[in-house]
Amino acid sequence: MKVFKFGGASIEDAEAIKNVGDILQSYKDENILIVVSAMGKTTNALEVVLEAYTSQNGKAFEYYEALKAKHIETLKQLFPEHHEIYAIVNDAFVEIEWVIEEPPQDDYDYLYDQIVSVGELVSSRIVAAYLNMLDLKTVWLDARDVIRTNNTYRDGKVDWEVTNQNGSEILPPLLKENNFVLTQGFIGGTSENFTTTLGREGSDYSAAIFSYILNASNMTIWKDVPGILTGDPRLFDHVSKIDRLSYKEAIEMTYYGAKVIHPKTIKPIQNKSIPLYVKSFKNPEGEGTIISNESEVSYPPVVVVETDQILLHISTRDFSFVAEHHLGYLFRLFDKYRIKVNMMQNKAISFSVCVTNQAKRLKKLIAELEEDFNVRTDEGLELLTIRHYKPEVLNSLLEGKIILFEERIQETIQVVVKDIPVMRRKDW
Repeated sequence: MKVFKFGGASIEDAEAIKNVGDILQSYKDENILIVVSAMGKTTNALEVVLEAYTSQNGKAFEYYEALKAKHIETLKQLFPEHHEIYAIVNDAFVEIEWVIEEPPQDDYDYLYDQIVSVGELVSSRIVAAYLNMLDLKTVWLDARDVIRTNNTYRDGKVDWEVTNQNGSEILPPLLKENNFVLTQGFIGGTSENFTTTLGREGSDYSAAIFSYILNASNMTIWKDVPGILTGDPRLFDHVSKIDRLSYKEAIEMTYYGAKVIHPKTIKPIQNKSIPLYVKSFKNPEGEGTIISNESEVSYPPVVVVETDQILLHISTRDFSFVAEHHLGYLFRLFDKYRIKVNMMQNKAISFSVCVTNQAKRLKKLIAELEEDFNVRTDEGLELLTIRHYKPEVLNSLLEGKIILFEERIQETIQVVVKDIPVMRRKDW
């Protein structure tokens, strides 16, 4: 029993979906649970629809119709004119219309999950229908019938007991009757049948949840890269593939922001020693990277770059020391607004943190902080993390940069930097 996860890039258009069909032909005699993301940049496009809707700028339907038309064009390239998938996809999109035709009254995060989740519901319907058209016996499954979460919208916390019970009851009969069960990543459901999402890029996590429930022999994430690399190939020319990783090293990398795997993915599969393969849908015969109970080995330097970072400098107004009770209060606020602290530094009368720029949440956080503290911000920064760093690698990354913040822990170094301004002659 295997679990496959195909991300947005692997099903971004008709040709990509055909390629997925070609890959799965090689597994037609096996039982596989398949998790898919939304097509291409659909999640981004749905976020634009949501922003237009909540701001009431009059463009929500325009953006919505453009996205729907793009999906219909994909259908035309895959299916005959009167195939039932057209009505199924239209019905899924109608769920967005029902929301945006009325003025917004609900909480933003709740609206986000009801609108953005439609991307996965549509893509999974399309891919399932296409596989069946290829005579690859596939049943579509609503992930919300299995994955139960709490009501923390945009970051649903999984109720593992209920989720495991649901999966144990629902999945075995489906897999017995079909070669493939195809479902959605990223989404879950509450006990009140409201849709939740598991956090941005959460489809990997969904696949890990299903792997855990099914005691899968292995899990594979299909990416547009040959495996886990030592850096982002869009940013660096000379990166290499890491053939084998331990669970521990993979957790460290994802914690520091490596984008190949969602941070929550490793724990469920590690708990049951399920190997995770990261392979390329462009070269399915390639070996990729395997993450397992590998003994710790020597790793090359691995570079993670997080852009759009902000430093928050929080200081007491009466020049009193930042003590434990201050820190406890501050971290309760970070938790309240679901702000992940990427780096932090405590001084006598100030506390500084590096966080990703989540504008809406940060605005609320800063407003509450300013009731008791002075708050200053530095924006437009980068956070560079190097695992297993070497001086020459660090020096090359710091060319043309100013270091604002630095921390070294064993084999890991983190620096918050900004570009050195280009100075005109009159500035000298």
